Amino acid sequence: MRVHLGSDHAGLELKDHLINWLVEHDYEVVDHGPFVYDALDDYPVFCLRAAEGVAAEQAEGLDSLGVVIGGSGNGEQIAANKVTGVRSALAWSEETAVLAREHNNANVLSVGGRMHSLEEMTRFVEVFLSTPFPGDERHVRRIGQLSTYDATGELPPLPESALRGAVPADAADETDA
Repeated sequence: MRVHLGSDHAGLELKDHLINWLVEHDYEVVDHGPFVYDALDDYPVFCLRAAEGVAAEQAEGLDSLGVVIGGSGNGEQIAANKVTGVRSALAWSEETAVLAREHNNANVLSVGGRMHSLEEMTRFVEVFLSTPFPGDERHVRRIGQLSTYDATGELPPLPESALRGAVPADAADETDA
């Protein structure tokens, strides 16, 4: 499996550690930077490239995932999610890393380099990379709703249960005078 990495200055130490760990565990690594410490660098520069790499390779049917790293992981996740075909999830525990794959078929993991120890974050990445997407119908359906929204901008229809007892939007604007 190929793993695309991108970070900013706050994630550089973890990224460098992960490169070695991934190679030791027989992953092919694509490092999108940064390559030197620069406290003023911008995470979108590197995280968008990592996410683009994952999306392009998956579109070709290749086995690849990504990891983006920053101080908190929040901005990096947002950046990765701007790339069509990417579902990036922020992990702060082993469980969230597993659920990102099992429930969301996330293809990019985001972690906060200032939030956890190197050992914890390495474990989040390990769990993410080794967890398959089981393809349960409910998760496929939900991912499909998101993909359709991305493509068309149309909201998924409300279920009948949500419509029972709901006040129509135009009626809520009327007042008794």
